[in-house]
Amino acid sequence: MQNKIATAAVIGAGDFIGAAIAKKFASEGFTVFAGRRHGDKLAPLVAEVTAAGGHIVGRSLDARNEEEISAFLQEADATAPLEVCVFNIGANVNFPLLETTERVFRKVWEMACYAGFLTGREAARLMLPRGRGNIFFTGATAGLRGGVGYAAFASAKFGLRAVAQSAARELGPKNIHVAHLVIDAGVDTAWVRERIKAREGEAALTNLDPGRLMRPASVAEAYWQIYQEPRDAWSFEREIRPFAERW
Repeated sequence: MQNKIATAAVIGAGDFIGAAIAKKFASEGFTVFAGRRHGDKLAPLVAEVTAAGGHIVGRSLDARNEEEISAFLQEADATAPLEVCVFNIGANVNFPLLETTERVFRKVWEMACYAGFLTGREAARLMLPRGRGNIFFTGATAGLRGGVGYAAFASAKFGLRAVAQSAARELGPKNIHVAHLVIDAGVDTAWVRERIKAREGEAALTNLDPGRLMRPASVAEAYWQIYQEPRDAWSFEREIRPFAERW
């Protein structure tokens, strides 16, 4: 595989969506910089990408820390020009309003909104001098409407969407493509499957409708499609959902 002379940074390179995004861009020739809390958990992803002939660097990263996010992106950019930066931190929690503590609300905002602001700002600082780049944010249905028990998560995702929209309006004319991907569905992860099991029982998993959950690889493919959009037809926001999702 020929190594593309560019890097793609994935902030929030977890075991499912983040890993799928990293694998997709690595398979297309990018050097991928993957960051997450507890970076030792990136070992299986690094091994898989490397075995497939790709180029990947895994780092421990607290995206809420200004110095850490700046150093992470600068390291990526020093390896090869930072072409793509994906912010993929979720922080999805559900608590009744009266049980949502100040700590929960603040930490969810820090992870899902504040960290996104830091990521977008630091990526833009590296991309603007070259006059090109792509900054993508993973959003959710909660960023469009609040639901019961989602005061913390929805407010953070609303805020992230506002950061992305403001950045897109400011950076688009400077040839930096900023996009916000709304995932309007449950994604097929271990955490989601456990929630289904807890609510509906083991049988619900055995007979799971194939159109109910979204594969992480499909999210990664959506990002790749956004990356390939021509400059005269850039999208800011795209919603994706399984064919069986009711909306």
